[in-house]
Amino acid sequence: MTGLTGIVPILLTPFTETGAIDFDSLEREVDHVVASGVHGMGLAIGSEMFKLTRFERRALLSAVAQQLDERMPLVMNVSAPGTSVAAEFAADAAVDGASRLMVWPPDFFATGPDAVIEHLKAIAAASGLPIILQDVPQSPISPALALRIADEVPQVDTIKVETQPNVGQVKAMKSVVGDRLAILGGAGGGTLVEEFMRGAQGTMPFASQSRDFMRVWKLLQNKDWNAASKVIEERILPVSRLGFQSADLFYHVHKDLLLHQGIFETAFVRSPTAMPDDMTLTEIKKMTARMFSEQNY
Repeated sequence: MTGLTGIVPILLTPFTETGAIDFDSLEREVDHVVASGVHGMGLAIGSEMFKLTRFERRALLSAVAQQLDERMPLVMNVSAPGTSVAAEFAADAAVDGASRLMVWPPDFFATGPDAVIEHLKAIAAASGLPIILQDVPQSPISPALALRIADEVPQVDTIKVETQPNVGQVKAMKSVVGDRLAILGGAGGGTLVEEFMRGAQGTMPFASQSRDFMRVWKLLQNKDWNAASKVIEERILPVSRLGFQSADLFYHVHKDLLLHQGIFETAFVRSPTAMPDDMTLTEIKKMTARMFSEQNY
């Protein structure tokens, strides 16, 4: 089987206090992720990609690609409601150094499976790169459709499962697609152990927790389910529990983890964002301090 497997963190985009991309912090983040021993990295919604101009998208990807210098797979999300826009993003990504793409089907209107197939074929033709299919709540992909896509769009070799309930969807996907597609878990990685036991072959968490997820991954490879679950419960879920409480709070939480480590200069999140109130900011700081008092990332 081909496809992307393992721990493939999504980079958070660092910004200055005025909202410009902070490329110095980005370089430190990439070094931090590489040092954790991951199997690849990506730029996607967790990178606030939808808030970047086309020029910024290209500059961000080019900077990461040059720094990685083909040491590991580099994923670029090129999802867009319009096929021509997504194909243009895909062509840019191929030029700028991505080694594979990630795409979810158009979600503005429900256009049906035939339109999804044509959309993916256009992206594949524009880039020539392998594609990770993203199964997201706003545009879910049934196991039957995933199998059809694997048949009709050969460049699609992986699916990232993020529709709820994640664990059940991974099991259903595996039962239908078998080894036709590599299966990655999603939604922050909080159920990675359960997903792995049902056929998932990795996940794409935030880069701020790369080291913790690599600890989990190594324990899973050794079939030490209890120890892997303990890391999830003590290191991953406390962050997710706070980050997913409202709107896009997870950006603020995960950027604070990187700020605490001296990787980011600021925890600035671009607009639109729901700014945490004083009580939530205090909760973020307490959680971050506790995580680092227990064990360094």
